[in-house]
Amino acid sequence: MTDRADLLTTKQMASFAARGFIRLDAVVPDGLNREFLEGAEKNEIPAVPPGVPLAEAYEDGSPLWQLVNTPRVRGAIESLVGPGSTFDHHFLHIAFPPEFFSKRGWAQRSQATHQDSTIDPRPCFDAQLFYFPHDVTRDMGGTRFVPGSHLRIVSEAATARYQNVRGQAGTVIFFHHGLWHGGGINHSERTRYMFKVRLQPTVRQTRLWNTDDLRPEDFEPRPIFWVRDAPDPDSLHSILTRLEPWYEADTGRLEILNRIRFWRFLLGDEKFDVDYWLTRVENVPAG
Repeated sequence: MTDRADLLTTKQMASFAARGFIRLDAVVPDGLNREFLEGAEKNEIPAVPPGVPLAEAYEDGSPLWQLVNTPRVRGAIESLVGPGSTFDHHFLHIAFPPEFFSKRGWAQRSQATHQDSTIDPRPCFDAQLFYFPHDVTRDMGGTRFVPGSHLRIVSEAATARYQNVRGQAGTVIFFHHGLWHGGGINHSERTRYMFKVRLQPTVRQTRLWNTDDLRPEDFEPRPIFWVRDAPDPDSLHSILTRLEPWYEADTGRLEILNRIRFWRFLLGDEKFDVDYWLTRVENVPAG
């Protein structure tokens, strides 16, 4: 059984709804990081067919089994796609150092920023686990991603904005499947590894996280435009309406609408609103 304390909180889920990712720093033990890397260097990543339950994808006790069953990782998986999620695919991304390419006379290129798979307008979502088993320094390129891009329905390509993942070994980042991302060029002398697993839900993704911190005031409208007190920057409503620096002034407002619709889906409440954004445009009197 997953400890309720290991599930994501409401504010973490709201941040995921708004930005398209949640980051868990150094949640994988160092010993497991080393064990995974030793296996990866020996090409011990198993071939797993799509559609099997995640619980059956990896051999009990293996490094990958341990990874997805690390308490905080398992808690995040269940918060996002529920218990009993389905394995879609996994992939070991390897970024070789410059010497690897120069010896072969190949040009060293970064991976283009992209959105995985194909055009996908579903309200539900797959979760993508990005596991960094070792320190990623700036010169190693890292994985760039564009926060807040996950609710834009695009074909694939976009402009890179974030080049590096900061942090230390054992960091896991969960992406909404629609988040734009790509791998950078490794300018260091060390091979860089990143392991990705895509997971699909088998249950409706409604209130799967730890909702103990969900308060009545989170459902209440707050005064807008003409206000006496500055809004709480850490409130649920502030998290859902905080714009990304790259948003254009007009389409940034459309992203707020997208976020509220997404949060309604996650919350299971078709009347939920933030700052009257959706209520305003949905108001069509019958008489």
